[in-house]
Amino acid sequence: MSFHVPSSAAIAIDRPAMPGPVVVSVSHAGRIYPPEILAAARVDRSTLERLEDSWCDLIAAKAVEAGATRVQALWARAVADCNRGEGQMAPTEVVPSLRPRFSAPGRKERAGLGVVPTRLADCGSLWKRPIDGPQLDWRLDTLHRPFHRALAAELAVAQRLFGRAILIDLHSMPPIPRGQPGHGAGIVIGDRFGGTADEALIKSIIDEAEGLGVPVSRNQPYAGGHIVRTHGKPMDAIQAVQIEIDRSLYLHPDRTPDPERVAALRDWFSGLVETAGRICPAGDVLPLAAE
Repeated sequence: MSFHVPSSAAIAIDRPAMPGPVVVSVSHAGRIYPPEILAAARVDRSTLERLEDSWCDLIAAKAVEAGATRVQALWARAVADCNRGEGQMAPTEVVPSLRPRFSAPGRKERAGLGVVPTRLADCGSLWKRPIDGPQLDWRLDTLHRPFHRALAAELAVAQRLFGRAILIDLHSMPPIPRGQPGHGAGIVIGDRFGGTADEALIKSIIDEAEGLGVPVSRNQPYAGGHIVRTHGKPMDAIQAVQIEIDRSLYLHPDRTPDPERVAALRDWFSGLVETAGRICPAGDVLPLAAE
């Protein structure tokens, strides 16, 4: 199969009229499936859609109004997973010539959830053939690398303008199964166990999350993936936090959005962005302009 770069953009960057130090990333809510992807799949589109953080981009819809720059993947996660590193993939999922590049897969990669998602538990392989070099390069060059270049650039601008930058990486999750760490939590805040953000910022975000009246977990079972690990650099005044929201808080059982509950979460997230933007590295809170 021949892969090329279509003219449509794989990512969107939305900047506020009055910029602030917060950058919001939405990497798994893309709903555009390039024809090359659908042709390469051995499953139907509805199966590929199960990889999505369904409609969580709606929660970030007012983030720009709240002063954040939003970097969003428009192409689907089935193309490439921007929350995995380029080396995160199981060797068995690629052609033999590529296997030396993926020599130490973790649990998620072995399950088929690497930088290119390759399988789901109840349907087997997603693709007609193992991933080869041209497929991998196309997926990385058209989505994964542009997404990370955009994030890095926007964070650098915020750090230069404000002396600090805050990345909020927004995701959604299925309900956490009984017996798993974090079971019952509606929101999971991930900071790589203190490695990507300071306590003042994390406490502020947890306080905002608890204001929704749902249980909140920190780092269990999601401590933060490749995005916060790569871009969070607290020593350079760039902090990064991953937020996972239980989909049952805003979706109907058929995975369609519930407008009323989406609106509530959208307003909540907008307020969280405003609050995070006022937290300085030392833990001080800047006053609002009207105060």
